[in-house]
Amino acid sequence: MAKTLILYFSVYGTAKKTAEEIARQTGGDLVEIQPVVPYDSNRNHYNALARLARKEHDEDARPAIRNDIPIHDYDRIFIGYPMWWYTFPMILYTLFDKYDFSGKTIIPFNTHMGSRDGGTYRTIRELEPGATVLAGLPVEMSDAEKGAADAVRNWLNRLPQ
Repeated sequence: MAKTLILYFSVYGTAKKTAEEIARQTGGDLVEIQPVVPYDSNRNHYNALARLARKEHDEDARPAIRNDIPIHDYDRIFIGYPMWWYTFPMILYTLFDKYDFSGKTIIPFNTHMGSRDGGTYRTIRELEPGATVLAGLPVEMSDAEKGAADAVRNWLNRLPQ
């Protein structure tokens, strides 16, 4: 049986809630991608976070990851993130630059406010050509906040074992 990791990056908690639901339903191990410099998680400061995300995107930044991600221990790796500026946060580029996912199965999921996956699943396939990338799950942010148990269950049931 494949060993499963649920890896996620979350600032406002919506990707985290979805990751926790996936972990609950799969029994996989849950690991957060932790930035060296934490992002402000106060939603009242959303505009400042959006400006920072835009700046990182425009500068092609690679924010450092604080924790070691044990991908070598796993066969199936769910990777979750919020959508920022119609793509994933730049720390995900750091992840894909730093780790080789060759031979792994990547299963992306994301939270969004209308942009669905924004083409990020295709980007993951391009960044990790040695990995198998399965169909992802985009979850609208308000649905993630309420809990997306049914959406996760239906998606997981469609994935190959």
